[in-house]
Amino acid sequence: MLQVLGRSNSINVRKVLWLCAEIGVPHQHTPWGTAELPLRSPEFLALNPNALVPVIRDGEFVLWESNTICRYLAGQHERHDLLPAEPQARARVEQWMDWMATELNSAWRYAFMALVRRNAEFTDARAIDASIAAWNRHMALLDAQLQRTGAYAAGAAFTLADIALGLATHRWFMTPLQRPLLPAVEAYYERLTERPGFRAHGRNGVP
Repeated sequence: MLQVLGRSNSINVRKVLWLCAEIGVPHQHTPWGTAELPLRSPEFLALNPNALVPVIRDGEFVLWESNTICRYLAGQHERHDLLPAEPQARARVEQWMDWMATELNSAWRYAFMALVRRNAEFTDARAIDASIAAWNRHMALLDAQLQRTGAYAAGAAFTLADIALGLATHRWFMTPLQRPLLPAVEAYYERLTERPGFRAHGRNGVP
């Protein structure tokens, strides 16, 4: 059985759990990253030397990096609706997945660590304001894309891009900050809520 390793309050672990729900993959979830299961333990470092979650074990095969794991599982189960086989359609999905991992994540990190995690290393008021402004600017870019497609990030159909971006959207709504009105993003959030996997591992999960 597929093993998913990582605490469920991690946004990246929740990507994998949501995808397993979408595909219907039987799996065993172990919450590494807790006090009882530390990421710096030799056992976990042997699986991922970065000491980060998630990690999956599929038999003898071990894989880390959440977007890569999602691509692997979609490919393994031939879910071309989630990750198209046609090169241009696939590239469009991966473009938005990678944008989330690089541009969007970089924008929200400081504000989230300050306002939600209350991390003592993230207390610079100007840096918090700059992060909020960047976060809102990037969400406005997503809003413009959703206005163009009328439904989902990469087009009319739900894909892997929406798993990554759906969780990021939930984080934006759950963080205590001043947000602009983005109607397409709000409609997208409600559209995703119709999916049981998002209700279980996204909107009702820990931000």
